[in-house]
Amino acid sequence: MNVLTIDDNDMTRTVLRAILFGTAHHVCGEASGGKAGYELALKLLPDVVFLDILMPDLSGIEVLKQLKAAMPQVLVLMVTGERDTDTIKQCVAAGASGFIVKPFNAATVLKALAAASRLPGR
Repeated sequence: MNVLTIDDNDMTRTVLRAILFGTAHHVCGEASGGKAGYELALKLLPDVVFLDILMPDLSGIEVLKQLKAAMPQVLVLMVTGERDTDTIKQCVAAGASGFIVKPFNAATVLKALAAASRLPGR
């Protein structure tokens, strides 16, 4: 599976890349902002997107809505430190396939990926 990471935090992107190295998931691209990430997703057509919620240029929720409108089958896992119920509800309503809460470890990321891959329609 090809994975795109959209997160304004360099360390988060680096850790996710390291976790996925050597697995069946290949990081095909990375972006540090929502607008650039959305454009890269349209170009690369990843199977999975790791998407931060809080970014300076375009919120992850807005990017999520755009991604799901353009690529309904893409799995989008929200990567966030947010535990706000309203934010989580907005993400689910917009089509998020799961959540990875910061700080995270390899087991958390791989478990979220596996769970999202088993969702109906996959």
